[in-house]
Formats: sequence, C-alpha cells, structure tokens
Amino acid sequence: MVCAALTVPAAELAREAAQWREPVAFIDLHREAADVPNFSLPPCPVIGVGRRDHPLAARLDTIVESSFDSEALEQAARSQPLAAATVAQLLRLLPSLSLEQGLIAESLAYAVLQGSEAHRTWVAARPSAEILPEGQVLLERVEDDLAITLDRPEAGNAIDRPMRDGLHEAFALANADLSIARVVLRAKGKAFSLGADLGEFGTTTDPARAHAIRMLTLPAREAVRCADRFEVEIDGACIGAGLELAAFARKVRASRRSWFQLPELAMGILPGAGGCVSLTHRIGRQRALLLILSGKRIGARQALDWGLIDALMDEAP
Repeated sequence: MVCAALTVPAAELAREAAQWREPVAFIDLHREAADVPNFSLPPCPVIGVGRRDHPLAARLDTIVESSFDSEALEQAARSQPLAAATVAQLLRLLPSLSLEQGLIAESLAYAVLQGSEAHRTWVAARPSAEILPEGQVLLERVEDDLAITLDRPEAGNAIDRPMRDGLHEAFALANADLSIARVVLRAKGKAFSLGADLGEFGTTTDPARAHAIRMLTLPAREAVRCADRFEVEIDGACIGAGLELAAFARKVRASRRSWFQLPELAMGILPGAGGCVSLTHRIGRQRALLLILSGKRIGARQALDWGLIDALMDEAP
C-alpha cells in the first residue's frame, strides 16, 4: 500500500506545490469530484490512481494502469528521487517542443543526472563487464531501400561507441541521399538490442563535454530528420537505447516474443538516447513516464495496444 502521507487531495497539493518535499505524490481520482482551477504540480512526479477520464487525469504526470503497481512506483521514486523529479519535469516540457528541441532538452537533463552522486554511485558499483568484440552497423542498398543492421549478436546488440557512430552515419547518409525512399533498421541475433553498452557508462566524466558529444553524434538527431522514411523490425529484447531509437520510426513491427523496457532510472539517470522524446511522441508523456519510472518490461501485445509498435510481424495484417 502506498504511504498515506503521499496521497493528497488535488486542491491541497496545488496549494502546497512550492513547499512539497516528498519524492512523489499520489492523487486518488476516485475521490476527486471535479477539476481544480489553477492546478500546479510540485517538482516531483504526480501520479493519479483511478479514472483516466477524470478532468484532472490529463494534467497529472502519469496514471497507474492495471498491469502496474503503485507501491513499486513509489519505491522507484524514493530510490532515485532526483532522477524521478528530473524526468517528470522534462516530460512536462516536451509536448510544447519540436523533436529537435526536445533532444536538446533531454540531453541537458541527462547531463545534469550524469554528474549526480546517485549515478556515480551506480557506476562505481557496476560489476566489471566481459570484454566483447566491438560492434558494427551493416548497410545495404537495395533499389530505393537502405537496410541498417545492428551486428553485435554476442553482446545482445548492446550499442557501443562504434555502433553509435555507425548509426549516426547511416541516418546522415539517408538524409543526404533523398533517393533513398525507405530506411529499415533490423538486428542480428536473438535480441534486437539490450540498450547502450553498460561498460561505456562513466567514460566521459564531464557532463558538459558529454552533452557536446551527444549534440554531434547522437543517432536520434539524424533519425528524426528521416523519420517519415524510417521503419524498424524488432525481434526479441528491445531495451533502453535500442527502444529509444526505434520509437522515432514511422512504422515499428515486432515479433510476438519481443519485449520492451527502459531501465535507466535505477541507474540514477533518464533515457538519454532520445527516448524521452520519441516515447512521448509515440505513446504520450504519461505512458512514457510509467515505463521510465517503473522500469517494467512490457510484452509485444501490450506494446501494440499502447501504440509503441504498429504491428506484429508474425500475425496477418
């Protein structure tokens, strides 16, 4: 059960927003009779429990859905209060920004958390990773289609620096050559992508420098420019940076065995490969926060119901 002190009437929370010091707040929408004029939010996530059609619901950061647990969301916010607050504040801003502006805002928020004690603690406690061969990104042009293939199956297609640079170059190529009518991203092996290579976290310790690098090399910055030609085929695990990039595509298909997850909050950070932007654009800021705050895996069927993917590859259209 959620701590009773964290569940407050909306009008009371609005009055106390500037002084609210808890890492999260819950509003029981079953008990709220009507909308609250001049409703304002504290800096932390504000989570609704109950009716999604309540007049207040759309103004909250997220609504607890049937397969998610309020207590787990509370614990996540308590465990990483700075990351939870930062991502909630960022997601409130994103609907008013263009995709390109959103990527800048996301990178700045990510940089703030990169320098946090919570993230440094996670980096220091991280187990030593097995050294695996560098990944590569394969390109093949077939008539007007450009096929991009993640090729690091022995590492679950975890995206290391060479793959990041290869993806950036591949999307830049698509943007430079408008005769390419379709850009299709696939992956070799049993997993589409396990996300960013965890062994590379913490290698750039200056947050300002890390932000500058992202502005030059982040694949999403090129992917958004050809999003109307971009398609993705997913099979298996699709985690972190892999999901963040895929969600920019105009069409995403996945096998029924695929599953999706954003685990970054537990590391003291937020999705920084474009995911706050792409998932807000695809499924809305409330469900984006639900995935980020919970760290929960969802299956292909739920992803289809939400619109995170557009079709199942192994079912008839």
